[in-house]
Amino acid sequence: MDFGLSEEQRLLDDTVRRFLAERLPIARVRELRDAEQTFDAAAWKELAALGVVGCLVSEAHGGAGLGVLDAAVIATALGHGAAPLPFLSSAVLAPLLFEALGSPEQQQRWLPRLAAGETRVAVAAAESVEKRQDAGVSHAEGRLSGTALFVVDGVGAEAFLVPAGGELWLVPADAARLEVVPLVTIDATRPLAELRLRGVTPAQRLGSSGGAEPALARALDVARVVLAADLLGCCDRALELAVAYAQERRQFDRPIASFQAVKHLCAEMAAAIEPARALVWYAAHACDAVPMTSLAPGSLRASLAEEPPVLASLAKAHLAEVATFVLKTATEVHGGIGFTDACDLHFWFHRVALDRQLLGGPEKLRARAAELQGWAS
Repeated sequence: MDFGLSEEQRLLDDTVRRFLAERLPIARVRELRDAEQTFDAAAWKELAALGVVGCLVSEAHGGAGLGVLDAAVIATALGHGAAPLPFLSSAVLAPLLFEALGSPEQQQRWLPRLAAGETRVAVAAAESVEKRQDAGVSHAEGRLSGTALFVVDGVGAEAFLVPAGGELWLVPADAARLEVVPLVTIDATRPLAELRLRGVTPAQRLGSSGGAEPALARALDVARVVLAADLLGCCDRALELAVAYAQERRQFDRPIASFQAVKHLCAEMAAAIEPARALVWYAAHACDAVPMTSLAPGSLRASLAEEPPVLASLAKAHLAEVATFVLKTATEVHGGIGFTDACDLHFWFHRVALDRQLLGGPEKLRARAAELQGWAS
């Protein structure tokens, strides 16, 4: 059986890419960066009108009711455009958690607004490579205390979903004793924040007492697949930029694209990208086809197709490595100019560097996959 994108998914990909090329070209991304902005509210609302922002929101709540593979197609296009938009938080993580844990009243209040691009909700559940000693949030006597690190798209969010003690709490951004600290990173297209909670009274809890962990684990695995798709889009754009530059740049009265060494570099990038594309599609398809439950350490299944958490971890880990290689090689094709701000390539170079570590770096995710499969020593 041939596996690939459907005609509707290819149309979705083309629609998002054309929108970004017209509405958010890299020149506009550069303008936002220079103005120290990481969000284009008007473009976000326009994408919401196209059904992109509400792709994972059910039709009953005003969304498109699409699947993870569709979200991966969109994420690939957004990565290709280096779009400074909060897709990972407000279009993936938050809708999945509200759909899984929210009460009917919470769903009716938040999901239609998320799908319409009228609000942004960030999830304070990102993982770091080495957590600080003071990281983590606890819940006691009705209050939340602690520090949540590396909250994706946390700057400008109206509310936060904060996990603590196996529960998920909704915290408004203007809550008393909550400090939202913007973090400076190398990526100008995706803002991170640190939440400092000093006895914050949350607005309400999502789900039953102590029952949030399975839904949170599932949402994070879907987010890893979406990040892998974003990395794939970065790879596609880097290869395009390298080939275009090689065709234009001339040495010894010849375009450098005619040099065998440059041809080899471009061919190596293409050879690394295509198998990675199939892995992303397969991991996203598995998330749609198989219930994503967290596996107990030591459990062993006969087929990876039965284990979306394993595929999500491996896809994110592998794409992080591939994207690092592709962006490094594309920079080499550009020569010295590839490292400068005069060259657009660095936007994708920096985006890949941040994507690589979000929700777990390659080493951590491979170890997780091994543990889930019972291969860990």
